[in-house]
Amino acid sequence: MALVRRKKWLAGARSLIYLLLQAIITPPYALVTLACYPLSPHQRYRVTYGWTRLMLFLLWHVCGLHYRVIGRENIPSQPSIILSKHQSAWETLALQQIFPPQVWVLKKELLRIPFFGWGLAMTSPIAIDRSAGKAALEQIVEQGKERLKQNFWIVVFPEGTRVPPGSKRKYRIGGAWLAVHANTLLVPVAHNAGEFWGKNSFIKYPGTIVVSIGEPVNPAGMEPAELIQRMETWIESETARISNAESRNSD
Repeated sequence: MALVRRKKWLAGARSLIYLLLQAIITPPYALVTLACYPLSPHQRYRVTYGWTRLMLFLLWHVCGLHYRVIGRENIPSQPSIILSKHQSAWETLALQQIFPPQVWVLKKELLRIPFFGWGLAMTSPIAIDRSAGKAALEQIVEQGKERLKQNFWIVVFPEGTRVPPGSKRKYRIGGAWLAVHANTLLVPVAHNAGEFWGKNSFIKYPGTIVVSIGEPVNPAGMEPAELIQRMETWIESETARISNAESRNSD
């Protein structure tokens, strides 16, 4: 028990240092990002990605949080739609390092968060009103096709919010709907980030997060409901496999 308490105390101290450094770095970086508004979307993305790289660097060297990727060979050569498990704030950072330049489908309310939301707005996100029903799907398709033409990948978290390890929520159809209507490959992603940095958790535990990238799926001839079910089955089973494998390795 004493060892467990010591590990938790050390992880908490490291997490506090990370948070303080993030608080120091983010406001001035957000102002720099806002100054880049006249630049092209891809140029703005390169600037905002600099902040992401800094945060991942701090997570690695301050918190001891690493990651490894299974299935890099499954990343297509053309812009595609990424459908990812959402357990933590970590994957919102790491997916930017693993995949080519990307935009996210997200709640428009996130853009109102001071500094973070302002910088997020500079990345050309697909910001939707989730209460709009079918109109939200139309927004995703219209804006999604435009982003794909701009050579951006699109990240969708189908559960809509962060979900604790071992749990799941209903998968929303938006990512599959866009894949079918834009005739674009869909790439499933599973990971176990929530076991190290949980939802709304201050503490970030050291260790190695495993990210698994599945084979891309061509939506041709498929209905959105069929496609999202296929993605859900793979992502959930792969997430469970990763968690179980890592649990055995840590014993």
